[in-house]
Formats: sequence, C-alpha cells, structure tokens
Amino acid sequence: MSIRARVWIVWIAFGGAALAACLLAPLVGSTSISFARVFDRSIPFADNPDAQIFFVARLPRTLAGAIVGATLAASGVVLQALLRNPLATPFTLGVSAGAALGAMVVITFGVPLTLGGMSAVPVASLAGAVGAVGIVYALARVRHRGLSTDVLLLAGVTLNALLSSLILFLQYFADASDTWRTMRWLMGDLDIGGYAPVVAALPLVGAAFVMFAWLPRALNLLSLGREHAATRGLDVTRTQRVAFVGASIATGAAVSLGGPIGFVGIIVPHLVRLLVGADHRVVLPASALFGAAFLVCCDLVARTVLAPMELPVGIVTALLGGPFFLWLLVRSR
Repeated sequence: MSIRARVWIVWIAFGGAALAACLLAPLVGSTSISFARVFDRSIPFADNPDAQIFFVARLPRTLAGAIVGATLAASGVVLQALLRNPLATPFTLGVSAGAALGAMVVITFGVPLTLGGMSAVPVASLAGAVGAVGIVYALARVRHRGLSTDVLLLAGVTLNALLSSLILFLQYFADASDTWRTMRWLMGDLDIGGYAPVVAALPLVGAAFVMFAWLPRALNLLSLGREHAATRGLDVTRTQRVAFVGASIATGAAVSLGGPIGFVGIIVPHLVRLLVGADHRVVLPASALFGAAFLVCCDLVARTVLAPMELPVGIVTALLGGPFFLWLLVRSR
C-alpha cells in the first residue's frame, strides 16, 4: 500500500474517531440531555437547558481536551524522534515544571495578568513554560554550533528538578487555599469555563502544527542518527531547531489550557506505532487525531465515573499511563 493511501486511511479512520468523540462526549454527563433538543431551533436558547449544557458547559471542555490531546501526542512523537528516546515525553525538557512555577507565582502572590481572554494562571503558566524552554535551549547550544540532544535531555531533567524545588519553596509560604488551587491545577483540569481560552491558544497551536507539517520526512531520517541523516542531505541542525521549537510551543499552549496532563505524549505515540508502523508521515497525523480522541474520552471518564463529583483528567491519564510507562520501560530493555 502506498504512503499516500495509508495517510488517507489515517485521516479517515482516526479523524472519524476524533470527530465522533467530540460530538458524543458533550452528550454524556451527570445530567442527561437529548441530541435532538440540543439542535432544535424551535426552542429559544434561553429556554433550552439541553442546548445550554451542551454548548456552554460541555463543548468548550471537549474542544479543550481535543486540542490538548492532539498537541501533547504530536509533541511526544516529535521529541521521541528528536531525542531518539522512546520514553521521551513533552514534559521531559522542563516545560511542565516551568509552567507550574509560573502558575504557582500567580496563585501565591496574586499577580494580575491577562492575554487574549486568558486569565492570570494560564498566561503565567505559558510564560513559565517559555522561560524553561529558553533556558534549556540556551544550555544545549553553549558548547555546540548545533543543538546537542544529549545536553538538551540532561538540561531538561536537571531544570525539572530545580524548578520543582522552587515550587515546593513557594508552597511552603502559601496558605491552604492557594496550595489547594495549585495542586488542583497540577493534576490537570479541562474545566476552562468558556471558549475564550481555546481561542487564545489556537494561534500557538496553529504555529506548532505548521512546523510539524514540515517535519515527518526529516524525522524519519533523524531517527536513524545524526550522521546518517546528514549524509542523505538533511540539514540536521535546522530540523532539530524546528522540532524543538514546535514541540515546545505546542506543549506550552497545551499546559496553559489544561495544566500539566501527563502520559498522553507517551501512551498515544506508542499505541499508534503498534497500529500503523513507524513512518512519521503516518504516525504524526495519526497520533494527533488519536490523541484528541483519547483525551476527550479520558475527560469523559473523569466527569462521569464518580458523578456528580468530577476527577481531574490528569488522574485518569496517570492511572492509565503509569502501568503503560513501566511496560515500555521493560520492553525497551
């Protein structure tokens, strides 16, 4: 089967799954609603509770889940190829810790920040993620003309530890209510309360996916090694920069929207590879689409498994991802 045919099959199959998840998830919850009544134009919106629940309460959350799931899964694919490490995740390079530190500063000290309809916490988390990425990138280039992936990985792990200690330092001085808000955010939560945060995150997500669209063929070569890729005419340094910046932008946007939701970037790429193979021209779009459907379904479980109480979606992904990560660790040995 040609690569073009495989890509079309991916778009149809995985795209259909993502679309179905986004349409059906808002219909399910602690309060039952009717699909027919949701789209019944004969009933004024103000008098239609089914439409209000669908469009106001559940659809923004579903769209946020789809965007966050797609960006984290695609970033996982890119970083695993860039670092040539099957256990790499979008949070390996310190993005999660940087975002958490930014959110913690705002929650603890009440810094007023807004940007494009986003409240203070998402803006601060995005700023923290960008700062962490900048530090890691600078360290990776200190003694190299290009981008040292070994230094990149080590710098990310070290920065994660350093920023985590700063988070604990701030928590020590925070009161109980601020600590609770921080912990809730760190668990990952898609209850964004409207469409404004989704719209504000779209430019960053769009820019990241434009970069991703250029990468699949290059990632196929880069996965074979830097020297082999260079002998095939690939500009390795340029590819590494585009991959790193694209994955970092996507991860920062995802974290600012839903918090540091873990394991999506490692579960989805490996499941997709088991289904479609290792060609990044197929894996990258398939992972983005499957990631969207996966996180929307995880959020559906989080909303309904203990209804009317809701779990943070990060708990669900961690319960699924922890055993899966251990299986990958054993399998990789």
